[in-house]
Order: sequence, then C-alpha cells, then structure tokens
Amino acid sequence: MNKLTFLAILAALAGALTAANADPRLTTPPGFAIQTLPFSVPNARQMALTKNGHLIVGTRKAGKVYAVLEPFTANARVITLLKGLNMPSGIAVLGSDLYIAAVSTVYKVADVDQQLTSNPRTTVVTNSLPKERQHGWKYLKAGPDGQLYLPVGAPCNICLSDDPRFATMLRLDPNSGETDIIAHGIRNSVGFDWQPGSNDLWVSNNGRDMMGDDIPSDELNVIPADTKKAPHYGYPFIHSAPDGSRIKDPKFGDHPDAQGLAFVDPAVRVQAHAAVLGMSFYRGEQFPAPFSNALFVAEHGSWNRSKKVGYQVSVATFDSAGKPTYQPFITGWLEGQKAWGRPNDVLPTPDGGLLVSDDKAGVIYRVSATKPLAAL
Repeated sequence: MNKLTFLAILAALAGALTAANADPRLTTPPGFAIQTLPFSVPNARQMALTKNGHLIVGTRKAGKVYAVLEPFTANARVITLLKGLNMPSGIAVLGSDLYIAAVSTVYKVADVDQQLTSNPRTTVVTNSLPKERQHGWKYLKAGPDGQLYLPVGAPCNICLSDDPRFATMLRLDPNSGETDIIAHGIRNSVGFDWQPGSNDLWVSNNGRDMMGDDIPSDELNVIPADTKKAPHYGYPFIHSAPDGSRIKDPKFGDHPDAQGLAFVDPAVRVQAHAAVLGMSFYRGEQFPAPFSNALFVAEHGSWNRSKKVGYQVSVATFDSAGKPTYQPFITGWLEGQKAWGRPNDVLPTPDGGLLVSDDKAGVIYRVSATKPLAAL
C-alpha cells in the first residue's frame, strides 16, 4: 500500500467518524460536517494549540485554564492547568510559550509543552491592566510582529472613563510588559485576527445595550496595518445602525470630547445583541475555495433582546474586490427561544479543520469538509 492510498484511507475513516458523531441539532452548509469532540471542557472560552498539538482552553466564570492532551486522538485527556484566576479567558501561544490574559494580569508559562501538569511555573508579564470586571475579560493573540494584542472593554454599558485604556485595543510587549493603544472607541471586543495578505486587524465589537432590539449594531471593525495614529471607532459618542448610518448616543453624542474626532465606520454591521466574540481567518486548504481566507465569527447570542438572536457561527467571505458578505455558517444552538449552547471562539487547525468552543455546553466542536473525502 503506497503512502497516498494510506492517507486516503485515513481521510475516509476520519470522514466516517465525523459523520457518525455529528450533532443532529446543528446545521452546516452542504459539504461540511460537525462533531462534538469526546471530552468535556466546562465554560470553554478562547482556544489555542501548542507546538506539539495540545489544546489550551481558557474560561471566564470557572477561573480555570484547561489543557486537552492529544485532543484529536482516542487518548484525549483534559487536565486543569491552572485554577483560581480572575476570568482567564484570553489564551495565546507565542513560540513555545503560553500566555494567559486574566482581567488585570497577563501570565506566561514558558515551554508549555514541557509543563502540561497542574500548577505549572508561571511568570507575570504585566499586572497593571485595569481591574474592573465588567467587560474586563480578555481575548489574546500574538500578532505577526511578535507582539501580544488584547482589548480593554468599557467598564459599563455606556460611560466616558478617565483611564484612556478603556474601550481600546492594546499592543503588549511580551518582554517588557509595556502597552500602547492601537485603537479607541471599541466598547467590548472579545475577538480579532489579522487578514491574510494585508495584515489588517479585524476586530469584533459588541454595541451598547438599552437602545432597543435592533440598534445599535454589533460590528466588525478593521484597524489597517499601516495606521500611524490610533483610529477611533465611535464609542461612547456614536453607534452603528443597520441601514449604514450612525446614531448619536443619547447621553454622549454631543459631548465636547467628541468634537473634532474622525470616526471610522465598521466593515460589517451585525444584528444588534448577536454578541460577536471569537473570530479567526481560515488559512487552510481543506474547505472549498469560496472559504479561502474567510473570516469565521462566533456569535455568543443575546441576553436582553425580546426575541433571541445570535447563537451561531457566521462567516464573512470576500469577493475579488475584497468586499465581505456576512452570513450564518453553523446554526441550531437556538431552538425557538431556548438556547442549549453558546459558541464562543473559533480556531482553525493544522489539518484545515475548524474548532468551535461552547461555554454553555462545555464542549469543543470540530468542523470538517466532507466533499473532498467523498471523491476518494
């Protein structure tokens, strides 16, 4: 048996396993299948893969960081790496090191693949971030420049803070722990990624509450790679409307601090209260061509809308001019007005699949393409 035939058999077996373990409540586009991986990760939030292929998962309410050893094998095993942290939802791997973003502290676990045991040695990168817990949980990624990036959410529904770091995106030097602001006016981001080719930073942003069911829109904002001055995306002065217009905030729309500011419009307006969270560009080759370099976004779902929305994974695909089309990709977590799951983060895998974390069900899903396998 030659190597090509052997790989084809493995792929076919993987496809059969995926189909056998598909959750019938979840719907994907034709040519895709979704399976629930056979282990539990309570309150699963952001995910990252180590160099050796182990899965690290942060949490918010649980205060824990999990490691799933050999997550794609029959030997998969979940251990509690760290516990007792202050909403350690942000997880990033840079080189061989793991970084964990809690509310006011970023931790480092050096050579994490050699420390996959309870209570590994940690060092503090910074402990000087704001301590407010409302919108204080973090999303964390390593940028193409070797720096770490993370948001600081507004400590309120709508307010103007004295600390300029609130409602911003920060760049963090992992060696010195120093930060600088790269964008203002982003109320609450819990997801971002760099677009292949341009290295523009796409950022999810959750709009304010208490203005109605359909305003303001949630947003996908773009921070251009060549930006010299931190742009401003509107909060708390103006908000996005579904028709493409901007709405002045009832309290801060005419605030003196808003005068003279140039606000950047979002690249995509999303249904208000959908709660756009984790997002990743797809850089693999397993999915069909229309999904090349597509942006997958986890919509965590509404908590205060008269009729629930979100509770799905959506995708932005791009035409030849770079214009995005945003639409649902995985649905089914919301049945009527009852949600049995809440997608939180999306993570492409080295084999071209896609992982989705669910902090309500406490599981990880794996999405794979089935059409290429059917041709074997």
